[in-house]
Amino acid sequence: MTFLESAESAWPDRMLALATADAVEQILVAAESHRYYKDRTIFVINADMTEFTLHDLQCFDAVVRAGGFQAAAAALHRSHPAVFAAVAKLERQLGLSLLDRSGYRVRLTADGRSFHHRAQSLLREVEGLRTHAAQLVMGEESELQVVIGDLCPRPQVLGMLGRFFAQCPGTRLHVHFEAVTGPWERLFDGDADLILHHVDKSDSRVEWVDLCEVPFIPVVAAGFLPSPVSRSIKPEQMREFTQCIIRDTARHSPPRDYFTIEGAHQCTVADQLMKKEIILQGLGWGHMPRFLIEEELRDGHLQSIAGRYLPGNTVELVAARRCDQPHGPVAHRLWNYIHEQAPQLRRALEAAPSPQRKKRTTNRRPKER
Repeated sequence: MTFLESAESAWPDRMLALATADAVEQILVAAESHRYYKDRTIFVINADMTEFTLHDLQCFDAVVRAGGFQAAAAALHRSHPAVFAAVAKLERQLGLSLLDRSGYRVRLTADGRSFHHRAQSLLREVEGLRTHAAQLVMGEESELQVVIGDLCPRPQVLGMLGRFFAQCPGTRLHVHFEAVTGPWERLFDGDADLILHHVDKSDSRVEWVDLCEVPFIPVVAAGFLPSPVSRSIKPEQMREFTQCIIRDTARHSPPRDYFTIEGAHQCTVADQLMKKEIILQGLGWGHMPRFLIEEELRDGHLQSIAGRYLPGNTVELVAARRCDQPHGPVAHRLWNYIHEQAPQLRRALEAAPSPQRKKRTTNRRPKER
């Protein structure tokens, strides 16, 4: 900033009139200078010293993420020259070289890497502010879409939802039941406000609340195998038996297989309760969530074949929603409610046995104990 003429009195309390001379410099003229100054005081401000804009930061961030100006321009739906000019302006304003343009692809300089790391937190805050503003604009939702996945303990989860929505009479709850990748598809298609399932926690589009761990155990009905159950059963030994699996309810997502034995005949069912019944009746074998079969394991109607070669697995059940989308006030209260209820739900699932049932008849006689 160049000082052209000094003032004899203090800076005026009144606002100053700002007039733009041209694209290179700005002239700041004191209003009513005769009240405060002997002569008019003028400051000349170089435009390169003005503050950088959010647009400049977004263009710089896009270039870094996309690996070049052309790809960044396409991602931002702007022209290549506009993005190039914004980054060059940012570098000029900061007095730093942020990008190394000497190679085929632009790369961050050491200064650029440090600056980009700090800039990302600011850009996230801005995006969060926009989302919050969108949420403030929204009134209370008339309905919410919640998807319950196939590995959920339904009595406990539905009880939690029932208690919450009893306090929200103006919001209608729509509950959907999906299996395997169906909950994810609904979430990313925008058809669900919340899912209760397992998720890929590395996906930056998702935030979650941990609910509980669900162990999956490979089981057979008593007498299903021609030889005694042992811990050394290998997958290839189970290939000759029908494996019961859950049908993926996703409509257009690539199918995923869990625990399947290649080459084995498969029996496909809609949910875990049907799968349990198929296994109990000796029509197949499969992996079951432990909370659904605790009693059957105790009374011998089902037997675990988990071992070194068929270890089973433990899945993390979570409540999940999109973190890159706005949520209304009722959805926010539901999210906070789930946070509060998660420890209680976890304790209930760990402590409570499966519901008692009447003695059942299977077409496989329980093994003598």
